[in-house]
Amino acid sequence: MITLDGKFTAQKIKATLLQQVTQQVENGGKRPHLAAILIGNNGASETYVASKVKSCEEAGFLSTLLRLDALVDEATLLQHIIDMNNDASIDGILVQLPLPAHISEQKVIETIAPNKDVDGFHPESVGRMVQGLSTYYPATPYGILLLLEEYKIETKGKHAVVIGRSNIVGRPISILLSKNDYPGNCTVTLCHSHTHNLKEICLQADIVVAALGKPGFLTADMVKTGAVMIDVGITRITNTSKKSGFSIKGDVDYENVAPKCSYITPVPGGVGPMTIAALLMNTFKASGSYEL
Repeated sequence: MITLDGKFTAQKIKATLLQQVTQQVENGGKRPHLAAILIGNNGASETYVASKVKSCEEAGFLSTLLRLDALVDEATLLQHIIDMNNDASIDGILVQLPLPAHISEQKVIETIAPNKDVDGFHPESVGRMVQGLSTYYPATPYGILLLLEEYKIETKGKHAVVIGRSNIVGRPISILLSKNDYPGNCTVTLCHSHTHNLKEICLQADIVVAALGKPGFLTADMVKTGAVMIDVGITRITNTSKKSGFSIKGDVDYENVAPKCSYITPVPGGVGPMTIAALLMNTFKASGSYEL
């Protein structure tokens, strides 16, 4: 069993980006600039955004963090996004999810200009991805592809089972794993809460992407020997023995599943760091001569 080390791979990507950014600036190009909007004080979101800001520094990027009160009205938030769309110094925009209940996530996503949509959520970005056109892939699925590529994992002709159908992970990774490219060319089965015989389907999988947000859901009896396991889940579980008061758990019962796998991502330290690395890759593309 080989651990797919997302933390190590993300550091490699950031080091490469730092070299590319330095060269871009020396050649008269601009320094990539990522702007993030954080609403309220959700603990997990705070941690994630802080990691994004730190990663920008490590890759030689500029970053801007706009903090807004949890009670901010939707119109004010949308105007901030429009202002960022019109700011030529900003290359990429992300609004940290989840949003307060009174704000429409779809309106927010659709207000971000497609050429600055480095999270890859805009309908135009998704449509271009489905058609195999140049675009910004959603960061988590893109990070998974980068990890598969780093470890040279064979995907052609493999049966990939994706558990979870969110617009952020499940649906886009199912599309990307089926594309005629590497990583890709998989036969993909997309499973969800209404899937019958889930265990039997998982046992057929060469590659499993677990992205449903249920800690420890995927157990050893659902995994065939030699499978590649990608655990996207990241849930905070109360743990009074920890100084933080919680532990981070994935969707996979790691201790019992790992011995059966050829490759597996840990949680934390697997897909999470790769999501941020992919976000930086998208922002770098947005800052240069990359054309959509």
